[in-house]
Amino acid sequence: MDPIEGEGMTGRRRPAGPAVRPARQAGRPRQLSDRTRELVLLLGALVICGYGYAETALALTGKLPSDMVVTCLAAAVLPLVCHVVVRRFAPHADPLILPLATLLSGLGLVLIHRLDIAYGTHFHHSAPAASGQLMWCGIAVVVFVAAMVLLKDHRRLQRYPYVTITVGLVLLMAPAFYPGDVYGAKRWIFIGPLSFQPGEFVKIVIVVFFAGYLTLRRDALALAGRRFLGMYLPRGRQLGPVAAVWILSLLVLIFERDLGTSLIFFGLFVIMLYVATERTSWVVFGVVMFAIGAFVVGSFEPHVHGRVVAWLHPMDIFLPPDKRPPGLISDQAAQALFSFGSGGILGSGLGEGHPELIGFAGRSDFILTTVGEELGLTGVTVVILLYALLAERGLRTALTVTDPFGKLLAGGLASALVLQVFVVVGGVTGLIPLTGKALPFLAQGGSSMVANWLLVAVLIKVSDTARRPPPAPATDVSAAETQFVRP
Repeated sequence: MDPIEGEGMTGRRRPAGPAVRPARQAGRPRQLSDRTRELVLLLGALVICGYGYAETALALTGKLPSDMVVTCLAAAVLPLVCHVVVRRFAPHADPLILPLATLLSGLGLVLIHRLDIAYGTHFHHSAPAASGQLMWCGIAVVVFVAAMVLLKDHRRLQRYPYVTITVGLVLLMAPAFYPGDVYGAKRWIFIGPLSFQPGEFVKIVIVVFFAGYLTLRRDALALAGRRFLGMYLPRGRQLGPVAAVWILSLLVLIFERDLGTSLIFFGLFVIMLYVATERTSWVVFGVVMFAIGAFVVGSFEPHVHGRVVAWLHPMDIFLPPDKRPPGLISDQAAQALFSFGSGGILGSGLGEGHPELIGFAGRSDFILTTVGEELGLTGVTVVILLYALLAERGLRTALTVTDPFGKLLAGGLASALVLQVFVVVGGVTGLIPLTGKALPFLAQGGSSMVANWLLVAVLIKVSDTARRPPPAPATDVSAAETQFVRP
């Protein structure tokens, strides 16, 4: 006879109680939690950066730097503080985003320290920049912590779209009203002895506005118009916002001579428009519009025209002055190509190259040439893959999160990172004209560092919402409700 349900083989009834959890299979490893994996990856990133810092000093000076212990401790405390804050305020966030940002920032500090030694040897008037960059990393961590604590839910950013776009436009156009320029472009705002680039923050503000705007208007923008060459063109009444953004990007290009910000601004709108509507015609239409505008502006604006000439004829700078193309005045593009070419596959080794020949730009948009010369094609590939992996985590977050605003927000932030890396790497390698933008996390620049860590904070908050487990089902109270009361 089969045993009675709830009884053992002896026929005795077992006492009621919680179900016995089956024992873990022998030999099966226990999986680490997301936060533990994040901590392990953070420690690995810190070890890599510490080794690079020591290796650079040994190769160039033959001894360890005197401030190595203090610098390494300060650089280690900052990401560990971020980890504690993420563990408290975003416990379900993606475990790769913070370690990737930390590794890229640490590699940037190593490269800037390497350039400090080279500039101090060859250009005695050049002040060290690594300590200042570390200070900006600390400020960026403070902003990161504030964003993590104050932003309870990313959907709150959707409440004030017109305030957001007003702030973004003011920041975008403010440099045009400041007299003078820096290195031919107007992208800085000066407040006393301090200066910052509002364009670095505008990309985040614009993503927030576009995400809110397209969430409300995506159905109207997705409507197809006439069919042309196998594509459905946008309807005429829906071209107004695109034309307005196009005109604004051209105004930035004309008055501020900032090709990079203009490209990122318009490219963000087109990419997010495609994500919201899934219509390829918007991408084709946007690329054609920007190409026409950039060609027209580049033909008569001297600074933009000079960058195009340097892109088309980089080696002509070594010709006699009377035989050079008009507008060609810098040898940075040619020196960058020489630097990449001399690096080969594995590079010359940290501290064994001559990246200082590029001049002051080695710490900013041309910092990738230091990687190419001393770490070779392998090092450049690793750096680009780190950016690609960080963007992939953002796109994965966009696919996972359920609300439309969060999808567009995460996708837009990942696209902003990809666009900036593309315009910088493309300009340095000769794929497109130089833009002068800073390489995210890697290059020297306080505004860039703070803005990109703010981007990481928002992305982590969205990923926390996307990866949060569903709430537990309600307890069955039918038994509690069905009770017999003795009269």
